Formats: sequence, structure tokens, C-alpha cells
Amino acid sequence: MSRALIAILRGVEPTEVVGIGEALLASGIDRMEVPLNSPDPLRSIALLVDAFGGRALIGAGTVLDVDQANAVADVGGRLIVSPDCNPAVIAASKARGMASFPGVQTATECFTALRHGADGLKFFPASQAGGPAMLKALGGPFVDAVFCPTGGVTARSPSVCQGINPRGVAAPALIALAVWRAGGRGTAGVNPMHAR
Repeated sequence: MSRALIAILRGVEPTEVVGIGEALLASGIDRMEVPLNSPDPLRSIALLVDAFGGRALIGAGTVLDVDQANAVADVGGRLIVSPDCNPAVIAASKARGMASFPGVQTATECFTALRHGADGLKFFPASQAGGPAMLKALGGPFVDAVFCPTGGVTARSPSVCQGINPRGVAAPALIALAVWRAGGRGTAGVNPMHAR
């Protein structure tokens, strides 16, 4: 079972990641990003890849430039998630065989990302950028795009999660959910063992 989630392991320490990864995989969550502003993120990514690389898509979030994307590839990461739409980061990610999810809010950014080879679109920050209503508005020209609403999406904010498909039908969609933060507590009451 693979759930349509990308787990954001924000602020994790390398000593925590394998246990968190095990809990996520046991819950059917097989996409994990460690934001690069976490403590020793490349070490955490390498540990996750060593433990679960054959069963999970693992990589980094908050990837801002080509050097960072290449560093993630060098430790075995296969997923790049960025808060912005940077064509150079998308190109570098694709050149290294990684999935690319650049951050977007507007139709122009969506077109730019997709034209440069993005695999999906990180709609960020989702709740502040219009949530389901904005995604529905983007539905016309982006019928086949994979949107990944991020920011303000929690187990307690179902309205942000509802309608994540811009057309309101069953098409590809992922939700990025921060299921872990420093200190070993799930965020916003979300336990990685029960994330849905």
C-alpha cells in the first residue's frame, strides 16, 4: 500500500531517521523528504537511502540551487522538492535521474516548471495561496499535472486536503505532510503511524 503523501521529516537528526522511516513505511508512506535546513540533512538522506532506498522514494526538500540538488544525488537521493520554481534546479535534478517537485503558485510558474521537466508541482504555501479553490481554478490547463499541496496541510485541516485534484476527479495528486519535527513529536497531532 502506497499512500499519496510525501512525508516531510523537518528538523530530524540522523540518529532518528531510520526509526521514523520504518514507521512511515509500516504506514504505507513511501515518499520521504528531509529539508536541507534540517540538522546534517545529507547524512539523514544517506541513512534513509541505505535502509529503504529499494522500497521508498527518498530525497530532500528546501532545495534552492544546483549544487544542493547535486549533493542530494551524490548521497543517493532520488527526490528534489523546492519552495520555488527554478528551471536550473529542475534541469539538474532530471539530469541526475531524480524526480523534481518545484514550488508553484501561479499558472505561469506551473507552465514554466512543466516545460522544464518537473514531475510534479509543489503548490506552496497551499492554504495561503487559495487552497482547493485555486487548484480547481488551475484545473483547465493542467489536467494531467501532479499537484502536491504543501503548507497548512495537516490532519486537522481537511479543507486544504479536499479537492486537491484541480478537476475534482481521480487524477494524480500527492499531499506533502510534515509528519515529524525535531524532538520526536508528530506535527499538528499527526502520528506517522496513523497519517492518512
